[in-house]
Amino acid sequence: MARSAESLKQEWLSALAHERRASPHTLQAYGDDLSRFLEFLREHIGGAVNERALAELSASDIRAFITQRRRENLGPRGVQRALAAIRSFFRYLAKAEILDNPAPRAIRTPRTPKTLPRPLSERDAKRVIEEAGQKDETNEREPAWIAARNVALLTLLYGAGLRISEALSLKRKDVPLGDSIVILGKGRKERNVPILPAIRQALDAYATQRPGTGDDDAPLFLSRRGNPMSAREAQSLMQNLRSRLGLSESATPHALRHSFASHLLDGGADLRSVQELLGHASLSTTQTYTKIETRKLMETYRKAHPRAR
Repeated sequence: MARSAESLKQEWLSALAHERRASPHTLQAYGDDLSRFLEFLREHIGGAVNERALAELSASDIRAFITQRRRENLGPRGVQRALAAIRSFFRYLAKAEILDNPAPRAIRTPRTPKTLPRPLSERDAKRVIEEAGQKDETNEREPAWIAARNVALLTLLYGAGLRISEALSLKRKDVPLGDSIVILGKGRKERNVPILPAIRQALDAYATQRPGTGDDDAPLFLSRRGNPMSAREAQSLMQNLRSRLGLSESATPHALRHSFASHLLDGGADLRSVQELLGHASLSTTQTYTKIETRKLMETYRKAHPRAR
């Protein structure tokens, strides 16, 4: 009997979580994209979607789904992610020897406009961390240890350039930190990240106030209710801080990682070292930060040079 597409989806997500170590954010996003695709197929083919139906799909069927999503105002990045989810699903099916359908590989990925990272200024990065240490007066029930947690997390993002998923993956046993820490990043690639004294101090201060729940392998960063802190909660934290400080919407947790890289290059760090610290697989990814500096230089030139007026 042919297995249902829904059961195959759950097997795929389980493999992503346990074999590929995909982040919760990736699992949520990919799962949502594939659910939309399977829902579309049920109407598109007018019947149950199972492994037999998946094996018979053509490239035109997938293009029809993309066309519908574009009509729903899904942008190039959203289309790109949806295709990535579909391809990942079919790669899993082929690897598991369930079925091998080449149709997803025949779809051209749409080009996405290249945007430069938008780091915070040194002053704003400092303001964000200082404000994070202040009690939120709008929430009287907020535990006292939350402010220490917020400072520790944001100091770690800015001072070590970690991705939010990497920071939230730290365990209780990881503190106190030494002079460096080994981080398992994207693609299960390990990198050694130096730890500044300011980071150690902020994490130590939080660790002394952190509720004593869980064993040594429990997550270091906790939510208000004592559960593992989620990326969404970190994003809400930054949303609250930028509202209090009057910062733009580009002030996100990931912007602190951008700030880490940009400020290192401002200070004279070489591009290859910054690449290693960020865990970028390609130097070209890190080179986007040099474009920021070039843009700043040109703005200064236009303001200062007499022939530019």
